[in-house]
Amino acid sequence: MFLENTVNHKEQFGWIEVICGSMFSGKTEELIRRLRRAQFARQKVEIFKPAIDTRYNEEMVVSHDANEIRSTPVPAAANIPILADGCDVVGIDEAQFFDDEIVRVCNDLANKGIRVIVAGLDMDFKGNPFGPMPFLMATAEYVTKVHAVCTKTGNLAQYSYRKSSNDNLVLLGEVEEYEPLSRAAFYKSMMRDKIRNMNVNDAEEVVPKPDNNDA
Repeated sequence: MFLENTVNHKEQFGWIEVICGSMFSGKTEELIRRLRRAQFARQKVEIFKPAIDTRYNEEMVVSHDANEIRSTPVPAAANIPILADGCDVVGIDEAQFFDDEIVRVCNDLANKGIRVIVAGLDMDFKGNPFGPMPFLMATAEYVTKVHAVCTKTGNLAQYSYRKSSNDNLVLLGEVEEYEPLSRAAFYKSMMRDKIRNMNVNDAEEVVPKPDNNDA
């Protein structure tokens, strides 16, 4: 839960809100909802996203449900403060793809009286904390964790399971590459992948090498 009005109106400090969860959990949808409310209230709003995120549109922040809001793509977190000058509210999508500087940037903006709303994956495809997200969650006043629905069990999902064999940490993708899984389903899938890789490695080791003496 978060508050949109401070009790002490003399205090000039802003705050940080973090919206986190797995793929397909509605993070961007919730980010857009909060930013649109701020726009309706005639507050000055700026939205930023990492320049590498070009899945739907190069300039728009777009949710999986096709809701969108105009944003400014930036190559690094250090670009945000200048572009956010004079804003009441700053929105940041896909924060996990930014460098660690994003933590200082968000706190500096909040210290200047700006409401900062950040959305991002809290865990990578291996189930580990993703990039700067743990530090943003630790320094934020309000953290909202949203969940998807597990494609295997129908329970709440908090893990983003990667279906492809690509082992790069950053891999932009959709349903072809990822599916949301519950803890139990994710654990079983990861164990199955581990066993499959072990079997493949064992098979490669028993392949006989050609004899150089054979004619």
